[in-house]
Amino acid sequence: MISAGPQSWVRFLLGRLAAGVFALVALSVLVFAATAVLPGDAAGALAGPEATVEERARIQADLGLDRPPVERYLNWAGGVLRGDLGTAWVGGRPVTELLADRIPDSLLLAGLALIVLVPLGLAVGLWTGLGRGPTTAVLVAVAVPEFLTAALLAAVFGAWLGWLPQVSLVPLGGSALGAPEVLVLPVACLALVGAGMTARVLRGAVAQVATSPYVEAARLNGVHGSRLALRHVLPAAAGPAVQVVATAVGGLVGGAVVVETVFGYPGVGQELAQAVARRDVPVVQGLALVLAAVALLALLVGDVVRRLVEAR
Repeated sequence: MISAGPQSWVRFLLGRLAAGVFALVALSVLVFAATAVLPGDAAGALAGPEATVEERARIQADLGLDRPPVERYLNWAGGVLRGDLGTAWVGGRPVTELLADRIPDSLLLAGLALIVLVPLGLAVGLWTGLGRGPTTAVLVAVAVPEFLTAALLAAVFGAWLGWLPQVSLVPLGGSALGAPEVLVLPVACLALVGAGMTARVLRGAVAQVATSPYVEAARLNGVHGSRLALRHVLPAAAGPAVQVVATAVGGLVGGAVVVETVFGYPGVGQELAQAVARRDVPVVQGLALVLAAVALLALLVGDVVRRLVEAR
């Protein structure tokens, strides 16, 4: 039984916060190092193919690329702590403005995907965990990469059947809610992959709970079917269920980059992919760090909620 005293909670929260801060610092170092090894020459790409060596050297100096890596990292990290994610090399806009423009559409996409994947993943996890359904479809949903699932959905429902647009174009300055049909395929792709992962992890927890004396006693008392699953199995597996949903939220962060790029959806993921393509290092660093922070926050919230559920 988990101790739920005030001191225990303080130690738990401080430990989780310290682990989250350490993980975020480590991720910031990895993000900074990854941008340093991006293929191509950022200064050369900005200067153009006909630029002279002197012009490229001047651009490198203007961008600070001639400074030691440690100094550049510390300057960037200091700006992040002040709320400054830097300025885009292409276009000259602050990264925070780019994030503010793109994040509403990404939040809309992720929110709709969560609304679909959570009940779907829980239902399939319960069904397969109780031994009442095949697990092949779940394994396929988890094994197939997001980009392949997205390509298949676009080919079948867009190109072949013609029911939905293959590209999720949103009018400039408008919202995806103004053209809800562009959301269907991206949401379906994220929800299928996330629900498959949720169901696969939850299936093990449900299978373990289903063999417990508590559930066996309920069966002997004549409780079966959905009543057994919802009133006896699911509450006992609520802790792992919360954790796996939090993990699915973190998975949406990485999946959104792929899905938004495949469908051309104007979210943070597509902006990040475009920034990588044009070697816009400040945009890559800022957006990647924000996405990593969102994933870590989801896992932290999942840990706290799971502890509340298990303590209860």
